[in-house]
Amino acid sequence: MAVTKPKVVVVMPAYNAGRTLRMTYEELPKDTVSTVILVDDGSTDMTLEVARQLGLQIFVHDRNYGYGANQKTCYTEALRAGAEVVVMVHPDYQYDPTLVPQIIAPILAGDADVVLGSRLKSGSALAQGMPWWKFVSNRFLTWVENTVFGLHLSEYHTGYRAFRREVLETVNFAANSDAFIFDQEIIAQTVAAGFRIGEIAVPTRYFKEASQASFLASTRYGLSILSVCFVYLLHRRGIRRSRRFSSLRARYHRLP
Repeated sequence: MAVTKPKVVVVMPAYNAGRTLRMTYEELPKDTVSTVILVDDGSTDMTLEVARQLGLQIFVHDRNYGYGANQKTCYTEALRAGAEVVVMVHPDYQYDPTLVPQIIAPILAGDADVVLGSRLKSGSALAQGMPWWKFVSNRFLTWVENTVFGLHLSEYHTGYRAFRREVLETVNFAANSDAFIFDQEIIAQTVAAGFRIGEIAVPTRYFKEASQASFLASTRYGLSILSVCFVYLLHRRGIRRSRRFSSLRARYHRLP
């Protein structure tokens, strides 16, 4: 009896990724990935033209709504396409697309519901070009989040991540911000819903075309993370309940 492969959908939240989209797509392992969905968030470069040349499934925002809003469309359309596992791969080529099989492996094995691709698990982020101030702030914020969430992850602030379908059907990601803090809100929601988070080590690339936040934007992002942690704590302790951390359905019942 033939074994049916799970439907793995890669989603690409794109904004002005015309220079790097093709090489990102070409390195995706096509024997693992069933469908590639690109959501364009009001790009003004060649992103859409390249995406059409590659034959991707494309969804277009009529203007730039933000990184979080882009992810909301990505996950909504991936679920609609019947995805069993959803992998977010940035089309800016900062994360290695060839590692999709590794990042979904813990999910397929039943060992995790969400898997993060950590730049810090191998301890080589600085050598790969991560600015020192990003490294220091990342270490501090990760310590705060591990303390609040009761986990022991090496990093939370990665854009390379995979989700079991049930996670995206359960957490209320539509209630999250349209900005960058969406990334941490959905992790907090995952923890609140009782799902398991794993991680694998991934290399990362820092170069001109890769998207990088400025120092000021990173500072605002860091403060927003602290705010998310505070709201999560209030919710968990029953002091002030938040609809962001209320599941859309009963927690996914996993097989032993």
